[in-house]
Amino acid sequence: MKKRFSLIADIQLFLIRNKSILLLKRKNTGYMDGYFHVPAGHLDGHERLIDALIRESNEEVGTTIAKKDVRLVHVMHHKSNNERLGFFFEVKKWQGEPENKESEKSNEVAWFALNNLPKNIIPYAKEAIKCYQKGVILSYYGWN
Repeated sequence: MKKRFSLIADIQLFLIRNKSILLLKRKNTGYMDGYFHVPAGHLDGHERLIDALIRESNEEVGTTIAKKDVRLVHVMHHKSNNERLGFFFEVKKWQGEPENKESEKSNEVAWFALNNLPKNIIPYAKEAIKCYQKGVILSYYGWN
């Protein structure tokens, strides 16, 4: 019997404040360490996308988000080290000041102006942020 294709579902958080976005600098992850990325994670299984986003936000940066304050702004089918489907959510209202809650996976948390992102940002994240700014809902990244 042929094994059915599967792909990973990523959830990605665009925490937005004063035309800036929150980014984390990765370390000890094995993928693009030293580069900035938005708070993100994977579905654990048997959870809805927004529930996973709220969980990851709390685990990674210590913020509490209400479901009513979450807005899906972009979907990206991307190929980096493997094939994934990324769901990008905008949140402009939350409780708690963002801080680094997973120091084993990141060593810096910083706000960057949406129009002045760091040079060392994960490329597909940079592309998703550009799409978000243009109102593009669906994109593909890493396909030849």
